Amino acid sequence: MLEGVVYRRGPSANAEEIQQLFLPTKHRESVLRSLHDEPGHLGAERTFKLVRDRFYWPCMRAEVESYCHSCLRCIQRKTLPTRTAPMSHLQSQGPMDLVCIDFLCLEPDASGQGNILIVTDHFTRYAQAFSTKDQRAPTVAKVLMEKFFVHYGLPRRIHSDQGRDFESRLVGQLLELLGIQKTRTTPYHPQGDAQPERFNRTLLNMLGTLSNVEKQSWSRHIATLVHAYNSTESDATGYSPYRLMFGRGSTAVDLAFGLSLDQTSVASHRNY
Repeated sequence: MLEGVVYRRGPSANAEEIQQLFLPTKHRESVLRSLHDEPGHLGAERTFKLVRDRFYWPCMRAEVESYCHSCLRCIQRKTLPTRTAPMSHLQSQGPMDLVCIDFLCLEPDASGQGNILIVTDHFTRYAQAFSTKDQRAPTVAKVLMEKFFVHYGLPRRIHSDQGRDFESRLVGQLLELLGIQKTRTTPYHPQGDAQPERFNRTLLNMLGTLSNVEKQSWSRHIATLVHAYNSTESDATGYSPYRLMFGRGSTAVDLAFGLSLDQTSVASHRNY
C-alpha cells in the first residue's frame, strides 16, 4: 500500500518488477474503454498487456479478452490472421541508426489528404505517420525536414523502396547535405523493408475501426492512432516503441490514475 492506495507487485513481460494498481470494479469499464476503444481497437493481447502493466484485478485476462472479443467495431473489422513476415536482413544498432520510410495510399478524405508517409525507426519500432495530398519529392523532403528531423534529430541512415520520389535528386541532395546515408530495397530483396509493411497493415486495421463519420476525416485521427501503437508492447522487442525511444511510457490512463511505469526518481539533470 502506497499513500493509502493498494498496489500489487508483479512481473512484466520482460521480467521487470512492476507495481499494478488494484482496480475497483467501478473503474474497470472506463479503463478498458480507454486502453482498447480510444487507441484504435488494438487486439485482445495488446490490450491485455497495456492493462497488465498498470492494473490488477482477479480474472483480469478473461475479462479483457471478453471485452475485446465482444467489441462491435472489432467484429466488423476482423480480418483473417496472417503469417508473421520473415526477419528483415536490415540491421540497426540503436535508436535513429536506421529509419525506414514508405508511402501508404488511401481514398482521399474531406481535406484532400490521400497519402500517408510512414517513418519508422528500425531499432525501436517507433513510428510516425504524416498525411499528404501527394507523393511528390518536394512533399517528401518537406515532411521529413519539418515534421520528423526537427523533432527527433537526424538518423544515420534512411532506407526506402525504389519509388521515384524517394530516389529523386531533391531528396538525395537533402540527405547528402544533412550527412544521412541513403539505402534502398533491391529487386533481389523486395522484402528488405518488411517492418514498415507490418506497421502499414496495423495502421490500416486501426483506421478500419473508425466510424463512417470519422473515416471522412481520417487524417485528423492518424496522430492518435499512431501514438496508441507506439504505446503498446511490441512482440519483437518486449517493450513499447515509445519506451525504447524515450526511456519511458505514457498514456492518458497513466495520467488519470497517477501511474508511472518508471519507478526511478531523478533529482537532477546530471543524474538523469
